[in-house]
Amino acid sequence: MDYVVYKIRSSQEMTGIIQAFIADLPFDTFQENDSGMDAFVPVTQDGPHIQDTLNGLQERFPFQYERSTIEGQNWNKVWESNFSTVLVDDFCGIRADFHPPFEHVEHEIVINPKMAFGTGHHATTFMVIELMRNIQWKEKSVLDYGSGTGILAILAAKLGCNDIDAVDIEHPAYLNMIENNEENGAAFIHCFHGILSDVPDRKYDIILANINRNVILDSFPALHQRLNPGGILITSGYLAEDQEMMNEHHHSNGFLPMTSKNKGKWVATKAYRRY
Repeated sequence: MDYVVYKIRSSQEMTGIIQAFIADLPFDTFQENDSGMDAFVPVTQDGPHIQDTLNGLQERFPFQYERSTIEGQNWNKVWESNFSTVLVDDFCGIRADFHPPFEHVEHEIVINPKMAFGTGHHATTFMVIELMRNIQWKEKSVLDYGSGTGILAILAAKLGCNDIDAVDIEHPAYLNMIENNEENGAAFIHCFHGILSDVPDRKYDIILANINRNVILDSFPALHQRLNPGGILITSGYLAEDQEMMNEHHHSNGFLPMTSKNKGKWVATKAYRRY
């Protein structure tokens, strides 16, 4: 499949803000770099609406962008040239299969993302991994909602959980998740292609939802229904300026926010189901 890449050039702080505004557009992948980020969309889903949105944002925020096409067979070269290792303290190291293994790290994850989002580089994924550190995972049931490459589900497996469902709406992410699960010895993770309603109706002890603000807001009632009382909900994918509003929606939907992390302009929250 051929892709269109929008090379967005902006400050690091502004990059996160722009990404939040274009998260609902049909981009498959965001790759941050020193000069901003590259946003990838399948050629079949590209259109004037994307450029219209970016042009409108340029009236509000200082950034530039360029648009070009990448042939599908060249994708591996693109992400390999941009993929660096990620280290979350001494807790979790994330690398591709062409990187050497980490030393002195508690858990190592090998991710070959292809056209899927979620490599640990983005602040939201990084913070969710941090919040996962001090949770009891053994004998727990877990849902990774909006799983991307499957990185969070894989970490849950490495932390001792063996009852894990994961779902992503993007078919390339779904396929890539299966490959990454096998690469990391977690082929037992149940993978689903679609939305939350495409996952079998059951309850979980822990739900991870690293998606975006609007999807989380729309999903709060369903997530409450699927989480056991006292269960843990970790959300991310929204900006610090939305934190107060998101906390209010946590409370109004039966969740109690307990711990929050900030990285750049992004927030991740760990909450409990109150009733």
